[in-house]
Amino acid sequence: MRVAHSSGTLLLLLATLVNAEEPKREQKKLQIGIKKRIEDCSIKSRRGDLLHMHYTGTLEDGTEFDSSIPRGQPLTFTLGSGQVIKGWDQGLIGMCEGEKRKLVIPPDLGYGSSGAPPKIPGGATLVFEVDLVKIERKEEL
Repeated sequence: MRVAHSSGTLLLLLATLVNAEEPKREQKKLQIGIKKRIEDCSIKSRRGDLLHMHYTGTLEDGTEFDSSIPRGQPLTFTLGSGQVIKGWDQGLIGMCEGEKRKLVIPPDLGYGSSGAPPKIPGGATLVFEVDLVKIERKEEL
């Protein structure tokens, strides 16, 4: 009876150790930091707006992978339409023209496990410094 009990305890202990060895997939959240706030903001970005954004994208180690600034031309896209990564569609809502934000985007809201080779490895957390240059809004009829 005692042998069965101790081997059952041993199995439980082994199962616990095996489970402890599995990497815990911690779901990271989108982080939004406001770098420059606009006091007199008459219009805030929302889904469906055409945004003109300057940005610089880096990996967590600071390696730059893309920037609109050297091109001198902001990126233009419709917010919330899936034209950009999910971290942007979520992290750019409620911005004012002239506002600057820092977005720290987890892989599941960026390029996921596949990445965007060769510059963005799979599973990469992305850091973007963004500057909202202009909002174009189609007025409702």
